[in-house]
Amino acid sequence: MQSFEDREDVEEWLAPLGWDAFWREVAPFGLELPERADCDADIAAGSVDEASALSVLKGMVRLELVQRYGLRPRDVMPWYALH
Repeated sequence: MQSFEDREDVEEWLAPLGWDAFWREVAPFGLELPERADCDADIAAGSVDEASALSVLKGMVRLELVQRYGLRPRDVMPWYALH
């Protein structure tokens, strides 16, 4: 299972995932997400397009993982803390 040190790790992990890979990769985390079958049905019915659904789902995963693991933003200037 994937591990994360900061919020950006989550974003970088999610970014390249397509529809099938997304569902496969997030499954081990046991997140509170809509059922895939329901999402697939909404896409098939034309209620939403796959890209929009995936974007929203990735946002939900990002929020839940950041909260679950208490992830902070990446320290972009670690050398600054030394001063």
